[in-house]
Amino acid sequence: MKACIRGAAVVVTAISTAVALTACGHDAGSGSGGGNNLTIGVLLPDAATTRWETQDTPLLTKKIKELCHDCTVEHVNAKGDVATQQEQMDSMITRGVDAIVLVAVDARSLGVAVKKAHAAGIPVIAYDRLSEGPISGYASFDGEEVGRLQGRALLKAMGAKARTGAVVMMNGDPSDPNAVAFKKGALSVLNGKVKIGKAYDILQWRPEGANLDMSGAISALGVSTIHGVYAANDGLAAGSISALKANKVAPLPPVTGQDAELGALRRIVAGDQYMTVYKPFAPEASAAAAMAVAAARHENLDRVATGKVRTRDGRTVPATMLTPVSVTAGNIKNTLVKDGVYTIRQICTPQLAAACGKAGLT
Repeated sequence: MKACIRGAAVVVTAISTAVALTACGHDAGSGSGGGNNLTIGVLLPDAATTRWETQDTPLLTKKIKELCHDCTVEHVNAKGDVATQQEQMDSMITRGVDAIVLVAVDARSLGVAVKKAHAAGIPVIAYDRLSEGPISGYASFDGEEVGRLQGRALLKAMGAKARTGAVVMMNGDPSDPNAVAFKKGALSVLNGKVKIGKAYDILQWRPEGANLDMSGAISALGVSTIHGVYAANDGLAAGSISALKANKVAPLPPVTGQDAELGALRRIVAGDQYMTVYKPFAPEASAAAAMAVAAARHENLDRVATGKVRTRDGRTVPATMLTPVSVTAGNIKNTLVKDGVYTIRQICTPQLAAACGKAGLT
């Protein structure tokens, strides 16, 4: 009844409730088997991180369609702007979508919009980032483990230099709960093992921000002092490496990353970036899609989630938390290529032929 009234209000307010309820009842369905003419909104945070459009969107759409062949998927991108994403949420609520998959630009700011959706009877599945507000479910990876993988890899690559040099930390946007978790995980490994020369929080995960701050770190610390760079994702790694090259730093210190972007894999093969963290997008998208479809059908999410997570307001919600994978040049073939994320041809440009041969990418 609640969902039908919401849908009726969106159509034309002048239409009587009785007529609207009749129309809504036609689409309701029990949720088993095929589609129910449901609409699921997918709200992405930015265009700076390529995975959202190239990986997550098609994977989410495909899985939702497999589970609900008559479902409509509407996806929008906030392009890093909180106000835009709030407007997009309001629009989804006004149109009466049946469920929302949300990657929040700012988890705290979007909490109000999540409350609005909840009040309108629209369940919200937090995807990759744990949004504030009364979410119905969550699909992501263990963020602290991501940071630990990055920290361990960095110490391994630095070797004995960890005792004499310094690390520059390029952390993600502090408004993103994931960035906080990555940083916490990394510091749990790095603290006491290496000196943190400079640390920056990069707003909106902008590569140009990392580029500017890395140039500042080089000026402050000196080229010979920087023996490692903790970059929380591949975009920040790219910005940092660009600044290091512009300042004639050679050889480059080991640089971490995350998201297994195609550009990052090419940098890893070339020797410019040491590692990235692969978070298998297909299982994550599959988990979120299953929760979104179940929520839209008003089914119990415990049936499709594998665990629970505690939100900032103390509630416990169904969740699926997946395990990230550390990737260096030596295991690209057995991870990303094996999983079909990229082909060797995509990774190995003609300029990288020799390096790819050395990395076993043939």
